[in-house]
Amino acid sequence: MNPFATLALDAAPLFTAPDGSDVRPLLALPGGSLAHFALAAGKTSIAVAHRSVEEIWFVTGGRGEMWRKQGEREEIVALAPGLSLTIPLATEFQFRSFGPEALTIVAVTMPPWPGEGEACLVEGKWPASV
Repeated sequence: MNPFATLALDAAPLFTAPDGSDVRPLLALPGGSLAHFALAAGKTSIAVAHRSVEEIWFVTGGRGEMWRKQGEREEIVALAPGLSLTIPLATEFQFRSFGPEALTIVAVTMPPWPGEGEACLVEGKWPASV
């Protein structure tokens, strides 16, 4: 049995994600992990695809766009607070932040983020600026 865990966002360590966003890993259990992401206003992430994980994102602040591609299927979705979206296994994706504030997101990764080498770079929709 896992012990109970508690962590405040401000206490979480700050890292740079493979896509160039600021990430604060939060808590994890064997089935998944939770993290908080921020992409500064006016910035565009690096396009990536995940090798072994899937994610569910929930936008908590800011505005922007998300590009997702699976084979021949691709779409761009407007990002705003309250929107959630999925990033299935091996989906190519890239996101960008509009407006005066950072785009902030809380995401669940399943299984938990395995570490370096999980994200592979892909050709994105827009030039990256991070």
